[in-house]
Amino acid sequence: MTDDEASEDANPEGAPTAADEGTAEAGTDGADTADTMRERAGESRLKLWLLLRANRLVVAGALTVLVFVAFVAISSGLSPSLVAKAEASDPIETLFSAMITAIVTGATLVVTIGQLVLSQENGPLGDQRERMTGSMDVRDSVARVTDAPAPTDPSTFLAAILGAASGRAKTLRESVRDRHTEETASTAFREDLDGFADRVIEDADEVQIQLDGAQFGSFDVVFAALNFDYGQKLARIDQIVDEHEERFTDRERGLLDELRESLTLFAPAREHVKTLYFQWALIDLSRLILYAAVPALVVAGIMVGVVDSGTFPGQSLGIDHLTVAVGAAFAVTLLPFALFVAYVLRILTLAKRTLAIEPLVLRDTE
Repeated sequence: MTDDEASEDANPEGAPTAADEGTAEAGTDGADTADTMRERAGESRLKLWLLLRANRLVVAGALTVLVFVAFVAISSGLSPSLVAKAEASDPIETLFSAMITAIVTGATLVVTIGQLVLSQENGPLGDQRERMTGSMDVRDSVARVTDAPAPTDPSTFLAAILGAASGRAKTLRESVRDRHTEETASTAFREDLDGFADRVIEDADEVQIQLDGAQFGSFDVVFAALNFDYGQKLARIDQIVDEHEERFTDRERGLLDELRESLTLFAPAREHVKTLYFQWALIDLSRLILYAAVPALVVAGIMVGVVDSGTFPGQSLGIDHLTVAVGAAFAVTLLPFALFVAYVLRILTLAKRTLAIEPLVLRDTE
């Protein structure tokens, strides 16, 4: 079992957490934009759970069982039966000969995917030096923002940035509340900044709770990070500055710039962790498919070389034993493909929901 599956088994419900019930905030275009990914996705809880949160091995297993049940049910309901067809011709050999070709081709494709992922880690010394320099520059920025050494654990790394954003939002809120004036415009200014700071603090603290204890390799780290919509908050800062530019004191403008800096720093940090997760998941996928390909090939070979219409005689509950055996073997040979579907569905869904790193709201038109 991979770290991914072990972490998800620790949360067997897999259902969206309380953070998924986040409220909406007005965006720069006046439309409501949600904080959590589930709300932004506009999908049902069940669909998003199956695509993202559900244990990938369980999803692959469920697909395999579904194939088996569908095969047996449809084959038993059609006439002539599979037994009659096997006696007249050799559909079993035809089917599993094709499956052997598909398994070998699929395993080769998986090796190619693995090489593509690993190729990103290779390069000349100069490129590696530049890569290291860029990473250390970001870590230095995080250390400066958090007033502490940048953590090495991905979940703690993201939580530290969110902690800095929450702290700066609290300082901004207290500074605004300390201003006393009866002017209507100033009152609106204070309410806007106060409400914005409250939202940043609330969301950052909630996501920090979700990140606490989450281990990289599981989907928990990435999923928690997705629930902090930094883009919406950066857009809200621009809106507040545009509406109340003349009301800012130098201190408040400086505090708002510091808050913007911490929110902006969260964006590349989250994308980096997401990219590392993609590579991690693709390597896990490649390994699991290669593991599943061996028994699938053995089963397919046995079906081609040994099984015929007389290998599994008799019936149970009106279903031919041969039909059950062929259906089970067919499902086993499809297991590598089921693993591929389960993992790629999550990766593609995650990629679609995080296409824009800048403050843009991408909406489904389907």
